[in-house]
Amino acid sequence: MFKSQIKQCQNCKADFIIESEDFAFYEKISVPSPTFCYECRTVRKMLWRNERTLYKRKCDAPRHNEDIVSIYHKERKLTVYDQKYWWSDEWDSMKYGRDYDWDKPFFEQWRELRDIFPLMSLSNSNAVNSDFCNVSDRSKDSYLASASYEIENVMYSNRIAFDKDSMDLYIGKKSELCYENIICWDSYKLFYSRNSNNCLNSYFLFDCRNCQNCFGCVNLRNKSYNIFNKQYTKEEYEKKIKEIDLGSFKNILKFKSEFEKIYEKAIHKYANINKSVNVTGDNLINSKNSFYSYDIDGIENSKFIQWGVGKVNDVYDSGPGIGDVMELCYEVFDSGIGSSRLYFTSVVYGSYNVAYSFNCYNSSNLFGCIGLRNKQYCILNKQYTEEEYEKLLPKIIRHMG
Repeated sequence: MFKSQIKQCQNCKADFIIESEDFAFYEKISVPSPTFCYECRTVRKMLWRNERTLYKRKCDAPRHNEDIVSIYHKERKLTVYDQKYWWSDEWDSMKYGRDYDWDKPFFEQWRELRDIFPLMSLSNSNAVNSDFCNVSDRSKDSYLASASYEIENVMYSNRIAFDKDSMDLYIGKKSELCYENIICWDSYKLFYSRNSNNCLNSYFLFDCRNCQNCFGCVNLRNKSYNIFNKQYTKEEYEKKIKEIDLGSFKNILKFKSEFEKIYEKAIHKYANINKSVNVTGDNLINSKNSFYSYDIDGIENSKFIQWGVGKVNDVYDSGPGIGDVMELCYEVFDSGIGSSRLYFTSVVYGSYNVAYSFNCYNSSNLFGCIGLRNKQYCILNKQYTEEEYEKLLPKIIRHMG
């Protein structure tokens, strides 16, 4: 039986606790316990993630010297390809492979590979007419949406999934014909609202559930035809809404101001947690036995998680951007989509047993690789046989010390 321990963070020098169940998880996935506290581990991951800061620079692909939009500033001495060229078969990611150099630290070798390897201008996969989406997968007819998954005709939104025909959303899932919502889920024609779920044809809601045809309401459950929390008949409600004239921008600004006052006076729950058991954090839905986690739907037996959707089990220190079936992962972000046993990865989808890798897809048994697709048994982008890989990898791990 493991015992909780107090350790000092190697970065900020503050004390932090590793609980007994944490040690059990680290043993389960065969990694040592952390030497950084949770806050410093989070900062370390976030240094790698750029969701919304974009720059203009030149494409470095052969014969493609046109201007592109990228997450990499032009002053960064990196090789950057336009995303369409990056996804094409016109170049070979394996030609950058190299032997492991026992006279250099592993991370120095990985950085040397990163510095010459062609990087994708925007992190955008399976995009259809969505060239300006970033940290996104399976976008269609969308524009300037980031940290998104399976969206269609969505613009100017961040941290969303399964949304359609909507604009200006922040954190949410399964919304359609919605506008200017924050942390709203499973709604249709919901506008200017916050922390509301399963709502229909409503405006200016806060902390409402299963409501329809409501305006300027807070803390309601299963209600219809309410204005500022006052009940009306259907006929009365429709007459009042016509008088409000929501087609007037001036009126919208007025009600935004009024709504802020209502919001401040509303009852605020300690955390936005729904349909969940034994969890701590905020903005959690359909989750259980998970702690210190935020903005996610469907996690289990996990800890220190940020932003994601769908069937996340036995995952620690991960996000933003995880989910859609993943398990036994540690210190990853923008990874998952049918993955297992990912360690210290970024943008790794549909893969198994991958560590210290970036922008890899549908692969297995990779270590220190960048930009590989449908590969296995590779180290620093060099191909090995299964026997060679299994023999070399433990030596490299020991060398990392």
